[in-house]
This record gives sequence, structure tokens and C-alpha cells, in this order.
Amino acid sequence: MIERAPRTAAFGLSAVLTRATVTALRAKAPGGRGRWERKNYAGRTVQLYAGAASALAATVAAGRIRPAAGVAVAVAGACGAYDDVAGAGDPRRGFRAHLSALRDGEVTSGAVKLFGMSAAGLVAGAFLRERPVDKLLAGVVIAGAAHFVNLVDVRPGRAAAAVLALGAPGLLREGTGAGIAAGAMGAAAAVLPDDLGERAMIGDTGAHALGAALGAAVVAGNGRAGLAAHAAALVAAAVYGDRVSEVARALGTR
Repeated sequence: MIERAPRTAAFGLSAVLTRATVTALRAKAPGGRGRWERKNYAGRTVQLYAGAASALAATVAAGRIRPAAGVAVAVAGACGAYDDVAGAGDPRRGFRAHLSALRDGEVTSGAVKLFGMSAAGLVAGAFLRERPVDKLLAGVVIAGAAHFVNLVDVRPGRAAAAVLALGAPGLLREGTGAGIAAGAMGAAAAVLPDDLGERAMIGDTGAHALGAALGAAVVAGNGRAGLAAHAAALVAAAVYGDRVSEVARALGTR
């Protein structure tokens, strides 16, 4: 069992690892500082170090408890990182836009992210659960949670705050899910001040990794009924978000 003290330790270690990684990346800036800078919604220059740092911490936190969960978080973060780099400036948003491009023969970074996260979720679900139905539901929950956290990441601090809010109920449960949730929350708490202050953004890298970690926590801490309820809610959120993206793109507001 993961008792309350190890949960606190997981939170603290994840937060410390996140801050240490941000500091190391700022000092080294692999590829040059320009590669780690973006313009946010208000046109301000922000740094991307927080995304890679939180993804690393969430991966380590989940992997030390359930290796399959750690792999899913790492793949989700990698898919997000690819989209952060290759998808920069691409105005297309939502599943339909990327799937439409795929039908026309164009493989967008969004499509790579979609299929990559889905595959990672299903593979992790296959290791985390025993029965076929539960494996499928687990895959939907992990990939869906990763997408959901990214979906709310439209203004400073929203994604990190969502991770803290959504992860908190998981801490009330016993078992490995609580430890995984605590790790994700520690990473989110560590980047939240810079995110809110518009000095940094977690981007798709951090949002997808933290979301996948929350999904893995749900999978580890719920039975079939809980998995089904979470899967249904996440699919509904994805469909709604896709429609909102289409409307916003048509109005030219996003």
C-alpha cells in the first residue's frame, strides 16, 4: 500500500526534480535559447523549460511505482514535444482537422500525437489491467486524460491548476494510484507560479505528460465502473472540445 507519507514524498520529490531540471535546462539551453522560447496568447515571450521538466518528473514518479505507467507518461510527453516543435504555427486544431489532413495524405504533428498517445495508452492499459475490457477502458482513460489537460491549456496556469484539482481526489484513495497522482501534482505545483506569471508555459509536452499521469492514477485506483465513468466523461470532453475548436477557428478567435 502507498501510505500518506510516501504520497507526500512523491509530491515533494517530483516538485524538487521539476525545479532542478528547469534550472539545468536554463543553464544549458540545448539547441540554443531560441528553441526554448515561444509567444503566448498575449504575445509575451515565455520559456518552455517547464514542459520538459514537468514531463520528466511525472515520468519518473509514475515509473517508480508502475513502470508501464511511466512509459505511457514518457510517450505522451514525447508526442507533445514533437507537436510543440513540428506543430508550431499550425493553425489547425481538433481531431477532425488533423484527420482530414491525414485523409488528404498529410501527416500532421497533431495526427502523430493522436495516434502516438492512443497507442501508448492502450499498451500501458494492457499491462496495468487484466481483462480485455478493462485494458481498453484503461487505454481510453490514459489517452483521454492527456488530451483533456492539453485541452484546457489555453491560458496561463490553467493546465497545471487542473492537474492539482483533478489529482487531489486520488490522494484520498489507498494504493498505487495515489502515489502516481501525487507525482503529477508535485510537478504541476512546481511550474504553476512561473506559468501563472507568464514567465513559462508547459506546452503540449507538459500538458500531455501530466494528463497521462493522472489517467494512469485513475486506472490504478479504480475498478471497471470507475474506469467506464472516467472514459465516458473524457470522450465527451474530447468531442465537446473538438466542436469548440472548430467554432473558434471559424470565427478566427483561436
